[in-house]
Amino acid sequence: MHSDIYKDIAIKYHVEDLAGALIPGSRLSNILKELENGRSISNYAHDFLFKNALYALLRYTKNETNFAEFLKSAEPEQSARKRDAKERFLKEQSEQNLQREALQARMKVTQERIAAEKRSFDKSPKNKAKAKQFELRDKYNLSLFIDKDDYPKLMDILRTVDKGVRLPEEDFIWLWKNGNNNYRTYFTIELRERYHKNEAKFYAIEFENDKNPWSAVNASKHFRKCNSANKAVSLLSSIDVSRIKDKRLKSAIYTTYGGAKRDLMEWAEALSLGEQAHLLNPKSFHPCTLLGAVNIQTGNVGSGLEWYRKAEELGYNQEAIDDELRGIFNHLEISIQRELKEHLLNIDYERYDWTNDW
Repeated sequence: MHSDIYKDIAIKYHVEDLAGALIPGSRLSNILKELENGRSISNYAHDFLFKNALYALLRYTKNETNFAEFLKSAEPEQSARKRDAKERFLKEQSEQNLQREALQARMKVTQERIAAEKRSFDKSPKNKAKAKQFELRDKYNLSLFIDKDDYPKLMDILRTVDKGVRLPEEDFIWLWKNGNNNYRTYFTIELRERYHKNEAKFYAIEFENDKNPWSAVNASKHFRKCNSANKAVSLLSSIDVSRIKDKRLKSAIYTTYGGAKRDLMEWAEALSLGEQAHLLNPKSFHPCTLLGAVNIQTGNVGSGLEWYRKAEELGYNQEAIDDELRGIFNHLEISIQRELKEHLLNIDYERYDWTNDW
């Protein structure tokens, strides 16, 4: 039977308000179907009608009333049923609203309690201090576990650096030498950058006050190490080098100036400054390392390595040279990287075996 037929039959017998009358195969729809087809209704069906308070329909199926009499009883019976259903619905809805309001009230009380606890927690000097510690550790990428014995000293250092205060040399050395399973050294990249910013600021102010070019050189070295090569260039370009007689100082200015130009990838100027620095102070390894780095980065690998060899002869630490070469190697174009790898492995395969990882 089509669904509309089920609905029409349900309306005919005043039971369309009952879901079962509209569902094919349900007890009530089967009773209506039998009734429409003129078949007798079983006792089980009569029991079902009685249990569901369908008294008018029950009497009709038992032939106790005719259809006209059935309608007179069925209509008010259906009206009462609809009224009861509406009252139940409204009652259930009211109960649900009360339950919802009670839940919201409980949630509000809980939220207010949590907020009050948080305010109390946040106001505690002890907890404020802990929050500040976590903030500092996160800022300098030291949020993992710190050894208990190292923790107080490390936090003192973080607070000092974060305030812009210069670190004593012993603390600088301690940072480099100490670490744990989580940190090879506590001197993280973020902490180093802030350290060099503080140092650069100190020497820049010193240069502003005393106009000593060495202060500008020192400030520029630190500016370079905190990604501020432009500030180094600006500071050094303010010095009239032609008035300086000290060759060692001139060489240091040109070397640092060249290093800043190298950072900015202004290769020609970096090479020119490095060559002038070397001519002024041929016994210093600093111009040699600058010339070595710039030559390699611009593709003159053989010449660059020769400058590093000279730097080592003049006293530059072999380990420091290897660290520089590793840093340069990691950022080279592929073609230059391959050439540098070949040169290094020919010089000392074991020493430069790390190039095989690339």
